[in-house]
Amino acid sequence: MRYSIRGPRRGPALLATSVALATVAACSGGAAPGPSAAPSPGSATASAPSGAPPSPTPTPTPTRTYPLSGAPRTVPAVRAHEAARGPGWKPAPTGGVVIAANSGGLADEGKLIAGELGIPYRGAVAAGPGDVELALGGTGAPESYALAVRGGRVRISGPDEAGVFYGTRTLKQSVKATGAMPEGTVNDRPAKPQRGLNVDTARKHFTAGWIEDRIREMGDLKLNQLGLHFSDDQGFRIESDSHPEVVSAQHLTKAEVRRILALAAERHVTVVPEIDSPGHLGAVIAAHPDLQLRSGTGRAPRGAVDIANPASAKIVDDLLREYAQLFPGAYWHLGADEYVALMAKDPEATYPALARAAKAKYGSSGRVQDLATGWLNDRAAVVRPTGKTLKAWNDGFFTGGVVNAAKDLEVEYWTGKEIGARQPVSYLSQGRKMVNLNDEYLYYVLGEPNDFAYPTGRRIYEQWTPLVVRGTGPVPAKYDPQILGARFAVWCDLANSQTPAQVAAGIRLPLAALSQKLWNPAKPTASWDQFRALAEKVR
Repeated sequence: MRYSIRGPRRGPALLATSVALATVAACSGGAAPGPSAAPSPGSATASAPSGAPPSPTPTPTPTRTYPLSGAPRTVPAVRAHEAARGPGWKPAPTGGVVIAANSGGLADEGKLIAGELGIPYRGAVAAGPGDVELALGGTGAPESYALAVRGGRVRISGPDEAGVFYGTRTLKQSVKATGAMPEGTVNDRPAKPQRGLNVDTARKHFTAGWIEDRIREMGDLKLNQLGLHFSDDQGFRIESDSHPEVVSAQHLTKAEVRRILALAAERHVTVVPEIDSPGHLGAVIAAHPDLQLRSGTGRAPRGAVDIANPASAKIVDDLLREYAQLFPGAYWHLGADEYVALMAKDPEATYPALARAAKAKYGSSGRVQDLATGWLNDRAAVVRPTGKTLKAWNDGFFTGGVVNAAKDLEVEYWTGKEIGARQPVSYLSQGRKMVNLNDEYLYYVLGEPNDFAYPTGRRIYEQWTPLVVRGTGPVPAKYDPQILGARFAVWCDLANSQTPAQVAAGIRLPLAALSQKLWNPAKPTASWDQFRALAEKVR
């Protein structure tokens, strides 16, 4: 704070007299006397004893001034801040968190931020001095919010609960970074609707507590999507009623999953479950060896079920129906990547039984890729009645076949390293919507096999954008609206290479960098070192 005392310096007695007189003037309205007003005894125009020097003009009352405020220091950075002059807001015992009229749905958000700031939650009462008020209303974009600091109060409003929640994250981080929320108004919204983390819980068991800690971390970073890849060759990690025989010894109970889902809902994180098929089903095949795919020479590729066998579809559909009821979120991931039969140089020659089944089902032009695409569409048909948006990995989509993947499937693009892998523009030019999981920047593969290296937050922060879907080059900017967002992915190929605690530490800064690039499309103004220091301070 700056204080200014205008006018020439005076002796102590005269200064005291002047301040007292100025205070009287302020109490009477502070107006200067008009031409007909009697002169003030201390004014230069008052009569003075003969030979005495004129009395000095009184010095004004000291006034407090404030510089224009700066934007709050947060990760991700806010998109717009209207500066103002004022003291800002700090948590104080006299203040609390209140809920505006017709905003009762914000009670959870109110209680959370009150506890984090160490001030009382007062519920649906009128805002008073020093209070934080949460309010629903307005016509902004989904997940947007306005945060205004004026008159010693904070008001956070938004068109939905998620937006108001993100406003409370901005308040929390600013207080943590500087002790205060600056005067002025923040208007903020995300650049991309899907922002998140993908965790391979199939190859490596992660406890419910570990997953819950990631959800809390994601909420503070304004990330809103957690992918759970819980079925693969090495394990099936969630309790099952329909097929308990496929479940691994280390797994999450359904009660634990419901606890995870409850926390995720509180932090506005949607959980996206994935049962990957027709590849990566080794845990299911271990309990049902009759489902194993075999080549013409009798070779049994790991994790691949025989998609010409109706029993394979039945067990996968049983599991899809069961877990679609457990997970209430808006998305479902169907997998569809790395089906070994389609990774052969000549799938029809290598897997003649599949080739015959394709021709029997789709005519003389039918190929193994058509049988796999038909499998994908059939699994989508099982989940679609739940109303969930459906996703599949990019290498589960094929061109030039008799059968095309359903048009409502979102492409989750992860790699260009597979044989015959299509460029992202190949999907985007067809009007497909896409989520970016670029394995060059966003793949944290335990043990770093197959030339993978642990990604760094710095590289994401300085080089990656949502348009960089494959490799290091961006797709044309005209496709930006079709790229719905991105997720950072943890894959546990060599599961014992890191402990869960090491994984959490290793992904901490990459997640912060990802959150910045998905929330605010502008090039960051802070250097990486500045961003890293702030990210460590506010979390």
